[in-house]
Amino acid sequence: MRSIPLPAPPLADGDIRLRPWQRNDVPAITAACQDPEIPRWTVVPHHYTERHARDFISATGDDLAAGRELALAIVDPEDTVLGAIGMSNFDWRDLKAEIGYWMAPEARRRGVGARATRLLAMWAVTALGLERVELLANPRNEASQRLAERAGFTREGVLRKYRRRHGVREDLVMYSLLADDIE
Repeated sequence: MRSIPLPAPPLADGDIRLRPWQRNDVPAITAACQDPEIPRWTVVPHHYTERHARDFISATGDDLAAGRELALAIVDPEDTVLGAIGMSNFDWRDLKAEIGYWMAPEARRRGVGARATRLLAMWAVTALGLERVELLANPRNEASQRLAERAGFTREGVLRKYRRRHGVREDLVMYSLLADDIE
């Protein structure tokens, strides 16, 4: 496995910036993850604590170096955490990876997630040379599906009982953005 570089310069569009997680983000992560919608649709644990946040941030450097995962904070110009975005399941042989995210409640319905997803996907294709970026959403998570489409991803279909989350196998809708899709 090869290590994953951090985007340099950091990915930004004027309204948002994607940056590495910092120790002082622990309270913001913990507060956001109290929203039941985040563990409902992600692998974030229920009953999220500051220890979860500290452990998550501590692991990001090792995950990056090992080529397992890139985890970034989505922040506004004042450096307020709006959400999380990352890439995992890197397959360097097939030049593909998967994007995942969550948005703090106050950042939803503002286009933050779609813009962050588009920024990260474009960087993955242009800077990392990936040919395929995947995004998976639960079929009942309509907001995540709308976000994927606004970010330029194409719906491919439902993968039946594709992955276990919180101990239960779930269907997931597969979305993709291909290098060929970028104009």
